[in-house]
Amino acid sequence: MFYYVLKYVLLGPLLRLLFRPRIEGLEHVPQEGAAIIAGNHLSFSDHFLMPAILRRRITFLAKAEYFTGPGLKGRLTAAFFRSAGQIPVDRSGRQAAQNAIKEGLGVLSQEELLGIYPEGTRSHDGRLYKGRVGVAAMALKAQVPVVPCAMVGTFEVQPPGRKIPRIKRITIRFGEPLEFSRYAGMADERAALRAVTDEIMYEILRLSDQEYVDRYATDVKAEQHAQQRRPRLLH
Repeated sequence: MFYYVLKYVLLGPLLRLLFRPRIEGLEHVPQEGAAIIAGNHLSFSDHFLMPAILRRRITFLAKAEYFTGPGLKGRLTAAFFRSAGQIPVDRSGRQAAQNAIKEGLGVLSQEELLGIYPEGTRSHDGRLYKGRVGVAAMALKAQVPVVPCAMVGTFEVQPPGRKIPRIKRITIRFGEPLEFSRYAGMADERAALRAVTDEIMYEILRLSDQEYVDRYATDVKAEQHAQQRRPRLLH
């Protein structure tokens, strides 16, 4: 109930008024049945802008940190995400990844839309990074289509570290659904998962026109963090 109040009464109309989103390719999102919406992730605002314009309910796999923050702010944030139907995902290791896949398959088994960011984290510099294979595992195991999505302009609206979004017009593009029936029975084969993921990421890249980096964003972030710490340690 809170999801629909948020979408149609509270947050949805406000977001449409402030950001006046251009919507392209909305007809590619299936009107019924299970499907995965796989998009780039440039901003905290992405969590709200895409659901605000979709006709159907969508459930996102959201990082667990949104549900475990300390103090009153943390509890309110967790309550908000849970009420909006979002699922916490632990990103700390292989078993955590398997749990995330299990949660995602549960959503798809209910014939619902599942939202996922294959990069696994927000882009810290506006570029598109290598996708994690979890999206492919879910698509092959559930045998559902994947709709690529590009958020355009949300990095400028609210880059990492900015708490209050700038008011600028954004664009949300959906591509044609991708189907992977040719990989039937190969959901546990690493080469197939990598090929499916790369195909999805290419379509997101084509829609977003971002610069592509063939590395995981988390690895690049970790390297940059280490470089920033090194001068202080030497000093």
